Amino acid sequence: MSVDSTAGAGVPAIGAPAPGFELSNQFGEPVSLHALRGSAVVLVFYPFAFSGVCTGELCELRDNLADFADVDAKVLAISVDSKYSLRAYAAAEGLDFDLLADFWPHGGVARSYGVFDEMRGRAGRDTFVIDAGGILRSHFSSPSGQARPISAYRQALAAL
Repeated sequence: MSVDSTAGAGVPAIGAPAPGFELSNQFGEPVSLHALRGSAVVLVFYPFAFSGVCTGELCELRDNLADFADVDAKVLAISVDSKYSLRAYAAAEGLDFDLLADFWPHGGVARSYGVFDEMRGRAGRDTFVIDAGGILRSHFSSPSGQARPISAYRQALAAL
């Protein structure tokens, strides 16, 4: 895992460049934000694989991937789980987008986006929409135990 020098800087401002990173997906393949330039990216931070609210949210994204494809946006779901847990989770739920392991250093990418919950040792329930040029265009979140509505994603995608 690598993170750029903005780590620990709080939630980045809308209109600012998105903090860069490289993490392994559920198959151990490296995925970097820089390599995805030219396409919009939707970063979906979530607390843990196999938890109820998180599973509901990610399955709703799975069932609505056409909304993202329509605007050439790639969904990247990020948690502190290991790539092994994420591979089992993706297989169990039929998730065919990248699940990224922010495992070590624990929550490093979540910290660089200002959404790591130090008390609970996990990412918050935050979403960042990044345009094809790597600029943050939207950020939304929901409290612990509450799902982000698909309408929030649709609204953010429409603004790209």
